[in-house]
Amino acid sequence: MKPKIRAKHMNNIFWTSAVIITLLVIWGTVDSAGMSRWADAAYNFTSDAFGWFYLLSVLVIVLFCAGLAISKYGRIKLGRDDEKPKYSYFAWIGMLFSTGFGAGLVFWGIAEPMSHFTNTPTGTEGLSTQAARLAMQYSFFNWGVHQWSVFTIVGLTLAYFQFRKNERGIISNTLNPVIGKSGKKLLRNTINILAVIATVLGVATSVGMGILQINGGLNYVFNVPQNTIFLLVITGGLLLLYLTSALTGLDKGIKFLSILNLSLAIGLIIVVLFLGPTKFILEVFALGIGDYMQNFFGMSLGLSPYDGNTWSKGWTVNYWAWVIAWSPFVGAFIARISRGRTIREFVFGVLIVPPFIATVWIAVFGGTALYMDLFQNTNIAGAVQNDVTSALFATFENFPMSTVLSVVFILLIITFLVTSADSATFVLGIMTTNGDPNPSNLVKSIWGVLMSAIVAVLIISSGLQGLQTASLVAALPLTVILLLMGFSLLKTIRQDETVTVEVEQEAEVSEEVVTESVVTYQAAPLKIKSHAGTKEIPNSNLLSFINGGKQYDDENG
Repeated sequence: MKPKIRAKHMNNIFWTSAVIITLLVIWGTVDSAGMSRWADAAYNFTSDAFGWFYLLSVLVIVLFCAGLAISKYGRIKLGRDDEKPKYSYFAWIGMLFSTGFGAGLVFWGIAEPMSHFTNTPTGTEGLSTQAARLAMQYSFFNWGVHQWSVFTIVGLTLAYFQFRKNERGIISNTLNPVIGKSGKKLLRNTINILAVIATVLGVATSVGMGILQINGGLNYVFNVPQNTIFLLVITGGLLLLYLTSALTGLDKGIKFLSILNLSLAIGLIIVVLFLGPTKFILEVFALGIGDYMQNFFGMSLGLSPYDGNTWSKGWTVNYWAWVIAWSPFVGAFIARISRGRTIREFVFGVLIVPPFIATVWIAVFGGTALYMDLFQNTNIAGAVQNDVTSALFATFENFPMSTVLSVVFILLIITFLVTSADSATFVLGIMTTNGDPNPSNLVKSIWGVLMSAIVAVLIISSGLQGLQTASLVAALPLTVILLLMGFSLLKTIRQDETVTVEVEQEAEVSEEVVTESVVTYQAAPLKIKSHAGTKEIPNSNLLSFINGGKQYDDENG
């Protein structure tokens, strides 16, 4: 079945989004301090007033996704009932992993547990063994299923409406059961434009932060200067790489880089696991998983109204706002690559597997850094406090082949950034061409160049932080949209299943009627009258009676 509408050209959503984004970038360039003040004030207000709403909403989404997967609806295919997935499981997980985490996990895999080790979530004495345990527990939590539940609900809803209902792949169409299938053009455009702006600002600032980390790593390892010129050179190089990947298509560039990312990540995990304190890492992982599960609900709603502790606002609420702002992009990409999988398989693959990889990553790299500070008197925590981009490289100084490991990690950061950026250009093309699943190279190129221009301008003007904070403000309305998407999905699935059951029941009734008619017909004998009297012939003999009619007449006169 063909999609209802396939628009190949840029529409009003594209132009309106582009204008708003350009104005924000100009503001961040001309008055970066002013934008930062405004963005900080707006975000502080939303996180203070609605931090509880973020935490509660994400927990509800986790439970909703898990419940849907284990329910009878988990068997439903995202596509035709006989459709098979296009991508192998490893390639699919690789694309999920690369798009959802980007370079963030590489960046924070050591930096976050070491930050919590110094400044603990609960006020426990820093740099202690208890602080180390809490650091791993909360790092697992922040990179666990809550983060990925947000991507799950967006991706699952988009995939269901695209592949089961044949709707266009845009956010507003998933809300048709709530807002109606026609009209409300202003509301629909506002929702779609908000999704585009959140995607562009989120990805652009993430790429910018990643570029800063690449430059910091090159400086740490090779003493390359940390200045604007080198940052712009890195930006230009990334632009060429991710445009090349995006223009070669989903099945070539993005798929290849995603498999490379996952393979590199697994390889580095294995190397560091065996070069580092192996027994300590495995024990940290097991204990961290136990602490995570034991304190799951307490951390999920970890507010501090009685003592005024602001840790949750600075970390967990910030994380949830960030992933919610990212969710239209990541969810749309996940939906695009998940056709043919069941709801249960989708939820398991998106909600469970990437968080599991993340906890293993944090246990290996964060656990190694904690071991060195606790038992080898290193000062990685201090290095992180001075420059968060140096966390990886300060840790590798204590390893054999430290330069080789550092170079491989820089390569991994680059491939992650390229994968995130080219996936974003692909999704932005879908969003701004009325849901076309295969946007033109022109549209993808425009978005790729525009994102790089944003990064370059903000690096020059030091406006990255302000724009990043501004993107978090979009999380509040998007949270409401996500909850409505979940309601819309459940309502539609239940309606579709009711119709399916009714159709099956009607078919069964029809079959029973036909069967009963045949049985009645076969049971009743045929009565034949002649001048010789009345004779009954069983229906099983009717055919032979007809065929042998002449003989019958002869015998009976």
